[in-house]
Amino acid sequence: MTVSPPPAPRYRGLATRDLALIALFAALLAAMSLVPGIPVGSVPITLQTLVVVLAPSILGAKRGVLAVVTFLALAAAGLPILSGGAGGLASFAGASGGFLVSWIFVALFIGLLTDRMLPKYRFWRGLVINLAGGIVVCYLIGGPWMALVAGLDLTAALVALAAFVPGDVVKVVVATLIATSVHRAYPVPPAGNRVA
Repeated sequence: MTVSPPPAPRYRGLATRDLALIALFAALLAAMSLVPGIPVGSVPITLQTLVVVLAPSILGAKRGVLAVVTFLALAAAGLPILSGGAGGLASFAGASGGFLVSWIFVALFIGLLTDRMLPKYRFWRGLVINLAGGIVVCYLIGGPWMALVAGLDLTAALVALAAFVPGDVVKVVVATLIATSVHRAYPVPPAGNRVA
């Protein structure tokens, strides 16, 4: 007779710890707006994208997406927590609006793949996931939006995006290094309350 292994523990809902982590990363996103962005055309280079990659790399999909959505909801409500002290719905209608919206999908992409990798977070695998999410997914959504709002053709939009690549690669590497260190030193428990 074959003995089957015990089922993996399941988690449901959000624990108080999860709410605190979501609020912490939403606040960290807001704090990064205090660091002045580097204006490149109509879209600034900011450190907020570092946190957008970091949150799901540490927290996973559920909490990472909720941290980003919380931040974006507060920004849409008018809090001046976007780069340069911007806030309100008008920020989402501008050239950088597509990048802001893309953050939800970036967090979802990175978080889902990170969840599959845990509990053994590895730097190189995390880096590939974070590069794909933090650059490819972000640019696939934000680039066309920027081109449409700014009235750029495809070539001009690609040239404009090229200015962001070096800084975004550095931010992704830094976020991956931080996530690797956090998972090694203090593995973050799964989201939710354990159910039998």
